[in-house]
Amino acid sequence: MAFLKTLYGTTAALVITAGAALAETPVLRAAVLEYGTVNWELDVIQHHDFDGAHGFELAVQGVAGGPAAQVAFQGGAADVIVSDWLWVARQRAAGMDYVFVPYSRAVGALMVPADSAAQSLADLKGEKIGIAGGPLDKSWLILRAYAQQEHGMDLAAETEQVFGAPPLIFKTALQGELGGAINFWHFLAKMEAGGMKPLVTVDQAATALGLDPQTPLLGYVLKGDMLREHPDLVEGLAAASRDAKDLLSTSEEEWDRLRPRMNADNDAQFDALKAGYRAGIPAPGPVDEEAAARMLKLMADLGGEELVGTATELPQGLFVQPGS
Repeated sequence: MAFLKTLYGTTAALVITAGAALAETPVLRAAVLEYGTVNWELDVIQHHDFDGAHGFELAVQGVAGGPAAQVAFQGGAADVIVSDWLWVARQRAAGMDYVFVPYSRAVGALMVPADSAAQSLADLKGEKIGIAGGPLDKSWLILRAYAQQEHGMDLAAETEQVFGAPPLIFKTALQGELGGAINFWHFLAKMEAGGMKPLVTVDQAATALGLDPQTPLLGYVLKGDMLREHPDLVEGLAAASRDAKDLLSTSEEEWDRLRPRMNADNDAQFDALKAGYRAGIPAPGPVDEEAAARMLKLMADLGGEELVGTATELPQGLFVQPGS
């Protein structure tokens, strides 16, 4: 009887200890675009418990758009969002203590119809170019700089720009109503699957401009307090993200599991989306801050304060580097 009491007491203590440990597992709240492609990676993290393996629980809340995510983050309703590091640089220059964990290179291109005779940007003179990200879209700005350098061409002045939501640019481009189009990468993948072809990739333009195409543009944004007070949590997020990327870079089965949430209408779109995500995976290791500084200067020259605010130089501490 004494043995049973001892066993019961030991078991109860173990349950209480386990329960306490579970309660102490930090929850990282991510606010992301409800149907954004980042959800594929977050799904993999949760499905395979990569978050638990790195000491945290990931909670994902869908929002209607980027501004809603930023409001949730700035107001304390979310711990992490996804944005580009140029926005983070702007916020840091304005006194906000935000940091950036690389997520994707966000590979882009200017696409033209399959039967287009254009061989270079110079051949688009007088044509309509559809742009999904607005006049301050980063791909558009890089391509403008590239056109000026390579062809002495003012791409903005010598073409007609049509700005619109990504689905609208996608639809009008496939209907042949545009001489060229710039869109978010997953729409570009679908456009290529629909028969369009890249005229100039952003990687090509960036390289010609002396930029590093490997510089990740998109990333997880957190507050500096989180990094200082819970560095293991930030490192855990980065590690879980890398685990998911490693799996998605090699496993066809994992992509088959994700397919229902990828909004792919056919096999060609599915394959293009898969290839596009893989192409955007940044190389492991630290971000080249000198290369990032060159990109920031170009964006400041072309986009001005409307794009980067007062961030004319790369703010220190922007990037979360491995081991930092």
